[in-house]
Amino acid sequence: MICGIDEAGRGALAGELVIAACVLKADIAGLNDSKKLTPKKREELFKKIIKNSEYLIVYFSAKFIDDLGLSECLKKALIVFRDKFKDCDIIYDGNLNYGVGGIKTMIKADLKIKEVSAASILAKVSRDRQMILFDKIYPNYGYKKHKGYGTNSHLQAISKYGECEISRKTFKIKKFIQPTLF
Repeated sequence: MICGIDEAGRGALAGELVIAACVLKADIAGLNDSKKLTPKKREELFKKIIKNSEYLIVYFSAKFIDDLGLSECLKKALIVFRDKFKDCDIIYDGNLNYGVGGIKTMIKADLKIKEVSAASILAKVSRDRQMILFDKIYPNYGYKKHKGYGTNSHLQAISKYGECEISRKTFKIKKFIQPTLF
């Protein structure tokens, strides 16, 4: 059995980091890297994956990311997944396992391994749903549209309203860094 792992929200300026692990129990047609699918198709596949897999989704808040750093959050999730899915070959999308033994890595695994594609969809849909909810709490930021990533509209909102509770405060935005003489 293969357990695929992927994450969503790694490069976002706001919101949670969401990491999913998935072991499929049935074939699901149409799996692909979540970024290659429409939101409607991701939602359809999400429902099928939930019904036909064993999975675990881990969330790290912006504050947790700020306190520990992305690498440590990812390492903690990989340890949890390794321990839960110990009878599987575990494949993580990317080229770094953060020193966690028993985790294989593969660049573009979300395009090559169906379990990683499924994990990619679980993570992306879960995070997108959260950002849509956060949009209702923080309507000035446009989270429903850009999902917390560094788009022009998001940067303009930060410039106008400042950071909010779900902003990753340790992430330095080049646009806002004051130049120095040195």
